Amino acid sequence: MKTLKAFEADFPNEDACKALLAECRWPDGPVCPRCGNTRVITLKAKPFHWVCKSGKITMDTEGKPVTCAKDGGYRFSVITHTIFQDTKIPLDIWFRVAYLMLTAKKGISALQIHRAVFGEDSGSDYRTSWFMCMRLRCAMRGGIDQLEGVVEVDETYVGGEDKNKHWNKKSHSKGPQGSGKLTVIGAISRKGNVIARTVDEMGFTTMDDFVKEAVSTKAKMVVTDEHAGYRHLGAHGFFHQTVNHSQHQYVTGTVHTQTIESFWSLLKRGIMGSFHHVTREYLPLYVNEFAFRFNGRNDPELFRKLLQTV
Repeated sequence: MKTLKAFEADFPNEDACKALLAECRWPDGPVCPRCGNTRVITLKAKPFHWVCKSGKITMDTEGKPVTCAKDGGYRFSVITHTIFQDTKIPLDIWFRVAYLMLTAKKGISALQIHRAVFGEDSGSDYRTSWFMCMRLRCAMRGGIDQLEGVVEVDETYVGGEDKNKHWNKKSHSKGPQGSGKLTVIGAISRKGNVIARTVDEMGFTTMDDFVKEAVSTKAKMVVTDEHAGYRHLGAHGFFHQTVNHSQHQYVTGTVHTQTIESFWSLLKRGIMGSFHHVTREYLPLYVNEFAFRFNGRNDPELFRKLLQTV
């Protein structure tokens, strides 16, 4: 990633931001977001706006048939059908917030972004920064191919200890889930990418199903801890090895889960240090952010990749 000064020099105004967004969305030229038509008409009086007059029938969000040929055509802009649609905030502000989020290894809170971008005396509402951050986290979704090589799989629990809660909020239940902690399961390829997601309920096949979805059967080895939820991985075609953490066994040759543990540490340090508290409803978005940033840690084009997903 560039320095903040170089980044702001590249995007000094709204038009520069729109030009990059159009390039990332449509590298071969503008495409109608409603019907996919490439033969659109450019509106010279309104830069970065186009009209589609295709007669192709498509379905709208309510499942009703629509066509772009009616009422003079379907007008759209570079921000149509993106997280920026209908925004009143300039794109250069959006870009600056995205830059700060992508360059903060352990995350940056919406309140800190509000202070850095808008200023405490700007009169703007903190909820504006919070909304922008959440929109960007929604765009930082998966899109990672199945993992290969040596893959480590593990689960972690996010939330406070039951003993540390106020007396009227204690669950008095045993185990991390019983105390109200949230479960996150993840798989990471050594020196590669990570796939992580929250789990609402740990069912009988939860871990099996996740590994089959996230890890290729071509993987050289799948390493987990001794949890019984992984016991059938060998029957699914994986070369499965384990370390027994309950017996204080952490490394046996190349068999260990230290890589995924380091990612969990990064996630938890970010939540505790930057965000302090994350609810069950929004935890998946924070997991998206940390995984997206981790997977692009060595990618100089990470910002462009984010724009391709908005």
